[in-house]
This record gives sequence, structure tokens and C-alpha cells, in this order.
Amino acid sequence: MSAALHTSQLHSLPLLARGKVRDNYAVGSDRILMVASDRISAFDVIMGQPIPGKGALLTQMALWWFEQLKDIVPNHLTGEAPESVVTPDEVAQVQGRSMLVQRLKPIPVEAVVRGYLAGSGWKEYQQSQAVCGVPLPAGLKNAGKLPQPIYTPAAKAEAGEHDENITFERTVEMIGPELAARIRDISIALYQRAAAIALQKGLIIADTKFEFGLSPDGTLVLMDEVLTPDSSRYWPLDGWQEGANPPSFDKQYLRDWLETAQVDGKPWGKKAPAPELPAEVIEQTAAKYREAMARLTG
Repeated sequence: MSAALHTSQLHSLPLLARGKVRDNYAVGSDRILMVASDRISAFDVIMGQPIPGKGALLTQMALWWFEQLKDIVPNHLTGEAPESVVTPDEVAQVQGRSMLVQRLKPIPVEAVVRGYLAGSGWKEYQQSQAVCGVPLPAGLKNAGKLPQPIYTPAAKAEAGEHDENITFERTVEMIGPELAARIRDISIALYQRAAAIALQKGLIIADTKFEFGLSPDGTLVLMDEVLTPDSSRYWPLDGWQEGANPPSFDKQYLRDWLETAQVDGKPWGKKAPAPELPAEVIEQTAAKYREAMARLTG
């Protein structure tokens, strides 16, 4: 395994933005080089230590899913090698962890699809018997499978802010009825296809989020990452039962550790700077990502 990459430093391309995980560079005016670093965030705080191999795993997993889903909606991949747009001394920073993609006009809606009650959805259901304004039948349990997948969009927040759950009606106000309905219907179709594939591999996708953009000719395009453990809640089928939180293949292990972490003898307040991660937490988190990839793709 190559050395962990916390932050890429490419001098041959202009930096557009650094997200929690990805560093995006402009390639001309029509393409973007997305480099998935090994950074990890929890509670919207980026940890100081990277998770070795995470960026490459996320990229390979997203590429695998784009291939499974390409007949449902076009995606942002150009098919060109990321190494072809950087200088020889920068190849090691991009190899295996990058995507060269079309530059699109992002749609400011996170397309969230839920097939199971979990996390904030479960909390909300207990209070209102609905999730993000979508009414649900009585008697559902924590981690329970929903009668059918529901679409619960969120408004994309500014960097460092929390995304805000919104109603479908609000997305209609933001982007118009036709585009809002297309994104909803495509997102549910993508989730149903992915959930069926994952189930055959012994994995449940409890929920996930998709992001879309418009190409210059107005085509709707699936973009960013897709169905990675960073954007989806994966559970092992053999560890799942209604009424209990199943073990998950994502950063839940890290979150659980952080809930008990102390800084200067006091509980960490979920604000930067993050506590230093012990080697065991780094390795266990990396192992969760590796296992999800191995189960999915063999």
C-alpha cells in the first residue's frame, strides 16, 4: 500500500476547492480532476490523521458502481486516465485515487433515498411518524425496512455547515417541477438497482445520497461520488435485525470512539481541532472500508 495522502499538492493544475475528502483541480474549462485524499471527517470535523488506502478504495468503489448504473443515467466520467493531465512527478498523488470528470453545473439538492429507518430518520419517525415530511405507517422499528424506498432530499450547505433536510415541494421551488421529479425518480431507480446488487453480496444499503449536475447541453448527469461508505449506510445482512443498530461499514467505529474521546482531560466538544487518533482506531476504520469493498466486488 502506498503512503497515506492527507492533502494533495499538485502544482501543474489550478486548485478549485478542497472538500472534506476530495481535492478538485481545474483541467481546462470543461473538466475537473477529483483527487480522493485519505482524509476522514466525523461530526463535520476533518481528523488530523489520514486513513491509509481510504481515497483509493472510495474511488475504486465509485467507479465500480458507475459501471453498474450507467444505463439508468449518464455519469460524469470522461473515460480519460487521470495520470494523463498531471506532470510525471505528480502521478503518485493521483494514481488509483482520482477521476477525470466533466465540469458540470451542480444542482444544489442532495438526492437522499432511504430504504430503512436509521439515524436521524428513526429519531424523526419516533416524534412524527414521518421522515422529512414523508408520512410512514405506524409500528416501524429502528433499522426496519420501509414498505418502499422514500426520497428525502437535503439542501446543500456551504462548506463547514450541515446540509438541511427539505421537502420535495421545496426542491420544486428551487429547481422547477420537471427537474425535481426527474431527480427523485432517477434517484429511487438508482437506489433500487444498487440495493438489489448489494443484497446478493450480503450487504444492505440502508440509505444513500446522490448528486447531480447539468452538462452544457442541459443533460442531467450523476456526479461526485456514488454509493461509497462515505455517502451510504452499509450494513452486513447477517448482522441485521429490526429493533437494533446493526454494525456498519462506514465511519461509525470512528464516531463511537470520538463520543468517548477526551482532549486535555475533558470530553471532546465535536469542534476542531479533532483529538489525535490512536493507531488502533485508524486501522479498524481502514479495515471497515476494505471489508465493504471486498464484500461488494469480491
